[in-house]
Amino acid sequence: MKSFTYERAKTPAQAAAAVAKQQGAKFLAGGTNLLDLMKLEIETPTHLVDVQDLKLDRIERTDEGGLRIGALVTNTALAADATVRRDYGVLTRAIVAGASGQLRNKATTAGNLLQRTRCPYFYDTNQPCNKRKPGTGCAAIGGFSRQLAVIGSSDHCIATYPSDMAVAMRLLDATVETVKADGKTRSIAMADFHRLPGDTPERDNELERGELITAVTLPRPIGGTHLYHKVRDRASYAFALVSVAAVIQKDGSGRAAFGGVAARPWRVEAAEAAMTQGARAVASGVFAGAKPTEENQFKILLAERTLASVMAQAKG
Repeated sequence: MKSFTYERAKTPAQAAAAVAKQQGAKFLAGGTNLLDLMKLEIETPTHLVDVQDLKLDRIERTDEGGLRIGALVTNTALAADATVRRDYGVLTRAIVAGASGQLRNKATTAGNLLQRTRCPYFYDTNQPCNKRKPGTGCAAIGGFSRQLAVIGSSDHCIATYPSDMAVAMRLLDATVETVKADGKTRSIAMADFHRLPGDTPERDNELERGELITAVTLPRPIGGTHLYHKVRDRASYAFALVSVAAVIQKDGSGRAAFGGVAARPWRVEAAEAAMTQGARAVASGVFAGAKPTEENQFKILLAERTLASVMAQAKG
C-alpha cells in the first residue's frame, strides 16, 4: 500500500471540499472495498478524507411518506430496520444476500453503491483493463467471461456491477442525495446514477469530483410481495451470476430488476407490462439487444428461469 495523508471531516460540505481540492483524494467510510483495492495498488489515493463523524447514520421518514437513509447507515442496520423489513422487504433480502455479517456490520449505504467491479481482470494488475487504466484494453474480451456482462457492455469493457443492495434500490425507484464541493446539493435518480461503460469505462457513476453522497431516499412503499433471488456459484460470499429483485402484486403485475448482467442494476420498465404474461415475455424485453459471449450466454436463460421462480414463489 502506498503512503497517503489523512483527515477527518466535520461536515459534509467540508468533506466534499477537501476531496475536490486535492488531486487523488478519496472519501473513506467503512472501507470494505477501498482498503482492499489500496492494498493491491489498484486504488492509490494520495489523501483520505474520513467521513465517519458526519452523523449521516439515521433512517427517517420523509414528508412524502417514504424513507431517507443516511449515507453512513450500515448494511446491518438498514437490513434490520423494522420499517425497511415491513415496507421495503426486497431491500432487506438483497442486503442479507450480499455479504457476510462481518462485512455488513461495517459496510455503509453509500459505500455499497460506490463499490467497484469484481471483474478478475480489473483485480489483476498484470492484465490490461480499461476500467483500471484507461486505454490499455480489455483482457476480459476474448478472455474468461463467464461472470461478466451480457447487456449494456461496450468494445471497451464487459465488467459487471456487483452490488445486491443497489438492485433492490433500483427496483424501488430510489434517489441518491449528494453535496458538492461548493455546498450545493442535488438528487440523482438511481436509474441514472450508475453509468454504462461506453468509451469511458473508468467512470462508474455520475458523481463529480468531490461530490459526496449524503443519503438515499425511497418513495412511498408500493406493497405487493417482495422477493430477491440470487444465483451464484457457491452458497455464501459469492457475487451473483444472476440476481432478480421483484415486487409482485396479487394480479400478477409487478416490477423486476436484475443484477449480475450489466455494469449497473438492469431494469427495463417497458418490459414489466408483460409480467402477467410470464417470465419469458418479460425477459425477451429486458434482454433485447443483449451481446453475450459464448461463455456467459447462459445468463439470459438463467435470468428468465430465476424470474420465473420468483413469480411462482409470489403466487405461493
